[in-house]
Amino acid sequence: MEYAYLGKSGLKVSRLCLGTMNFGVDTDEKEAYRIMDAALDAGVNFFDTANVYGGPGARGKTEEIIGRWFAQGGGRREKVVLATKVYGDMEDPNDGPNAPRGLSAYKIRRHLEASLRRLQTDHIELYQMHHVDRNVSWDELWNAFQTHIAQGKISYVGASNFAGRDLVKAQYEAKARHFLGLVSEQHKYSLLCRLPELEVLPAAEEHGIGVIAWSPLDGGLLGGNALNPAQGSRSARSVERVERHRGQLEAFGKLCRELGESEANVALAWTLVHPAMTAPIIGPRTLEQFQNTLRVVELKLDEDVLKRLDEIFPGPGGEAPKAYAW
Repeated sequence: MEYAYLGKSGLKVSRLCLGTMNFGVDTDEKEAYRIMDAALDAGVNFFDTANVYGGPGARGKTEEIIGRWFAQGGGRREKVVLATKVYGDMEDPNDGPNAPRGLSAYKIRRHLEASLRRLQTDHIELYQMHHVDRNVSWDELWNAFQTHIAQGKISYVGASNFAGRDLVKAQYEAKARHFLGLVSEQHKYSLLCRLPELEVLPAAEEHGIGVIAWSPLDGGLLGGNALNPAQGSRSARSVERVERHRGQLEAFGKLCRELGESEANVALAWTLVHPAMTAPIIGPRTLEQFQNTLRVVELKLDEDVLKRLDEIFPGPGGEAPKAYAW
């Protein structure tokens, strides 16, 4: 396994991040345990979850599964760089009018305490804002996060789904408080979703924010089975999207066959080429899927391959404003 510093922090994380959104939904608890144990054995120390994972009516279920896995001992908790998130509606009647999505200091405190209980731990290495909330001032946000850092409940603060302007504003306000600010931004990024190259990735790189790519296989479209989906698979439920991108997917499959590599691994390896990228999130539903992904960190794409990928999946043309201005 390869490791990288998470943004400008001194924290080293694996260059593959284990995503847990399937745990308790498409992956039962026993299989989730097997995947997490295999991740540690393979050197994957970076685990990502969120308080809302588990789905409507079962929000928090994924954190509970991870918590019970930690409770088995064996150094499991000590070996994991744990990341979770706050923002969504946890369907808790006690939240009252503060139940809807948001990032008030009130909500951060309540939801952090609840995540700690579910995860059966006293601290979280990376606490991430699951979305930007422009109704809350940065004075309120940074005061809340600094308080929880001082209490030892969280170590670092991350963001997710922030625009470039939000990343810059966050770091500007943090600097004014002599505070580290954001160390990560979790953002949708894939061969089929290259818009972040305009603003988000350059802003993150300039301000010392490590990027974690979510949906690097674009909901399974780049996973290799989209053109011939198994009955009931996620790809089978994306017929319109498959048809829209059929030409690209066929050309991509041809290239991967020439390389002797799976489409999924090439797509994941491609995300790691960008200098702002710390790790893509892998979301295996089975142990076999996890094991098949480990080769990604060894897969180096040469310039000719990158050029062909650009031809198949054109990006926005580079960074703003050069991508669209004279």
